[in-house]
Amino acid sequence: MSTAAAPLPRRPAAEPAPRLAVVTAAAPLRRPIASRIPWTLVVFLAMAAVPWVGSRYDTFLAGQIVIDALFAVSLNLLLGTTGLVSFGHVAYFGVGAYVCGILMKTYGWPFSLAFPAAGFGAALFALVSGFFCVRLIKLYFAMLTLAFSQIVWAIAYKWNDVTGGDQGLPEIPYPDLDWMSAIPGCADLSVGARFYLLSLVLVAVSLAIVHRIIRSPFGRVLTTIRDNPERAAFLGVNVRLYQLAAFVIAGGFAGLAGALYGIFSRGVFADYVFWSKSAEILIMTILGGAGYFWGPPVGAAALVWLNQAVTDYTQYWSFVLGVILLVLLFCFPGGIVGGLVALGRRLRHFRRNGT
Repeated sequence: MSTAAAPLPRRPAAEPAPRLAVVTAAAPLRRPIASRIPWTLVVFLAMAAVPWVGSRYDTFLAGQIVIDALFAVSLNLLLGTTGLVSFGHVAYFGVGAYVCGILMKTYGWPFSLAFPAAGFGAALFALVSGFFCVRLIKLYFAMLTLAFSQIVWAIAYKWNDVTGGDQGLPEIPYPDLDWMSAIPGCADLSVGARFYLLSLVLVAVSLAIVHRIIRSPFGRVLTTIRDNPERAAFLGVNVRLYQLAAFVIAGGFAGLAGALYGIFSRGVFADYVFWSKSAEILIMTILGGAGYFWGPPVGAAALVWLNQAVTDYTQYWSFVLGVILLVLLFCFPGGIVGGLVALGRRLRHFRRNGT
């Protein structure tokens, strides 16, 4: 009897190999073209070209914008960075203007010495007045700064032997700018145009220094104090000392702006230290955007241009300008720069998501 051989066990069928998912690295997001443009350099070159491509009146407006930009940025070091609202910041602007004007006109100092002396004098006065101001907070701080500015105005208006009283100090001389003739293209420029270019360079350097201060660890402590001074004090920060340091730095740069403005306007007068000038600079800062470094310069350009444009068309320029400013502030709560930043974010979101 034959027996059949037992069948050999079959090898189980091999399971199909799992498919390997192909992982592709996401392409790096490209920055928008607008963010890759060195706007600071572009604006600087455009402003530097004004004496050649514009009229003398255009150079005058550009000079006013440049100096007001430095003044507004110095105020924003208190308002936007440290959280201190000053109604009397014009006092340090006026001190710088008078120090530079008196040294150059009365004592014959060169601009290279009178200009830094103006900043030092304004910073010294800011140190004295700030010692008392930083001991108060909020509205009381603002009112005390206003009181100091009115003291400076009264001295400038009454001290005839030094400040010229209500007549001021007219005919502040231009600095010696003959050395600029060696620069290509500057030989045929007027003295006023040359001083504008010098002011542009000095303001650019000053803005770079302020920007560096804000981005430094010292500036980060100031923003911490702005956001929550109680927490900063709990962490061991001497709040009053840091506020005083910011007050002195802001006063010094305001004094430099005042020194330039006295020469630019060919005179220093008591009106330069009146409280209305502080209100004007405060409007510039808020209009441009106190939360952004370039907000005050943009606000200065906008307010100077609006002021001149409205004045040319109507005698009721103050009423029309006030209405325009109200509309702008309501439409752009974060200032002009804040509105542009928000618009850019919405456009980028729309391009990515289509909604």
